[in-house]
Amino acid sequence: MSKVEISRLRKLPSVDEVLRTEVSRLAIDRFGRRAVVDAVRTALAAGRAGHAALANAEDAAALALGRLGAEARPRLNPVFNLTGTVLHTNLGRALVAEPAIAAAVAAMRNAVALEFELASGRRGERDDLLRGLLRELTGAEDATVVNNNAAAVLLTLNTFAKSREAIVSRGELIEIGGAFRMPEIMSRAGAKLVEVGTTNRTHFKDYAGAIGAKTGLILKVHTSNYRIEGFRAAVPARELASLARKHGVPLVNDLGSGTLVDLTRFGIPHEPTVADAVAEGVDLVTFSGDKLLGGPQAGLIVGRKELIERINRNPMKRALRVDKIRLAALEATLKLYRDPDRLAERLPTLRLLSRPRTEIEALARRLLPAVVARLGDAFHIEVASGASQIGSGALPLETIPSAALAIRPTRARGGALAALAAALRQLPIPVVGRIEDQALLLDLRCLEDEADFVANLAALDLKATP
Repeated sequence: MSKVEISRLRKLPSVDEVLRTEVSRLAIDRFGRRAVVDAVRTALAAGRAGHAALANAEDAAALALGRLGAEARPRLNPVFNLTGTVLHTNLGRALVAEPAIAAAVAAMRNAVALEFELASGRRGERDDLLRGLLRELTGAEDATVVNNNAAAVLLTLNTFAKSREAIVSRGELIEIGGAFRMPEIMSRAGAKLVEVGTTNRTHFKDYAGAIGAKTGLILKVHTSNYRIEGFRAAVPARELASLARKHGVPLVNDLGSGTLVDLTRFGIPHEPTVADAVAEGVDLVTFSGDKLLGGPQAGLIVGRKELIERINRNPMKRALRVDKIRLAALEATLKLYRDPDRLAERLPTLRLLSRPRTEIEALARRLLPAVVARLGDAFHIEVASGASQIGSGALPLETIPSAALAIRPTRARGGALAALAAALRQLPIPVVGRIEDQALLLDLRCLEDEADFVANLAALDLKATP
């Protein structure tokens, strides 16, 4: 070890010296003494290893405080979703409405009558909180709620098809994000899968020929995350309902995303509603709360009263139930559907999906000068027409006209777009776009706070971009 190195190490302050600085005293007030001592030791170790230049105790305290501050920041960061996918599974899907946020906060801050009947003073059921609303909005006899739609399907299969057969069309054996595969869910539920038909064509006679003494249920799955075009055939739920009734087995329709209103009234492509499915005569319908419905994550099951009662007696129901926070948010969300004329302005999911392209394009033109000024001459930026997606598997072939800022390097530079996209993701509020057609596209359909977006750009560090 050289004399210079020995001299540098001798000048490093002790832990006690660092803790006596004003910065450390402030850090202790904020993070606690134990955490600060550990951070100081880590900072001094970095100094000894030559990974940090520490001239004095104040430098060490500042480094320790910086690390503590970074560790204290939430891992679940708010982001600007400029991907063009409104219900982006990786970005949390639906933004819940303000009344739902207020209801969730109130439930967090207070004791609530979750399973308590105020009138009688006896124990109640948490499903009672939503049962009336769901019956009103869907036309079903009864309803229950679990923590997501996968749980709803799992619980339903386990209740009616455990150690029995579940009949499903080969064309409906879907896989969705996160390697969720319908055959595997059926296996975990204890059901024996009976496939009927072919990938592109399934007929009534296929279902009729498969029903037997061991049939537990018939499952119809809405193929919301893909679509077969061309030479195809499927059996409508109404026809399957008559077959199921004849043989005394439940018909279950898994709608996946699930919507409570006709989306065409908002200029969005048609998607079957839950009420439509109930009216077709199916016995049970399962759907999500955090997709097209626009609420918190939840799985909803509606249908015949005696079947819902059997589901609620299944011991698995307790393991899959939702807590008071999500119940409060879901109740507030469902109540918005009582006023369909104002639904699009009050429910963020519908507001964003129905946002006119002209409005988004005007926003893009307003933002263009600020983005050009921040990125400088290294990139060419223009307003471009785009196409947004609903997301979360809903209407996969349908897009919604939108507008985006298209960013391209002014000269060919390998990795420039990827580096810029990475730099945008490092902003205080990360900006998440998509790279397509040799451009970084910032689709503005989901951007509502343009002032914060512009202010956020001030922290952009372009040094990392090639």
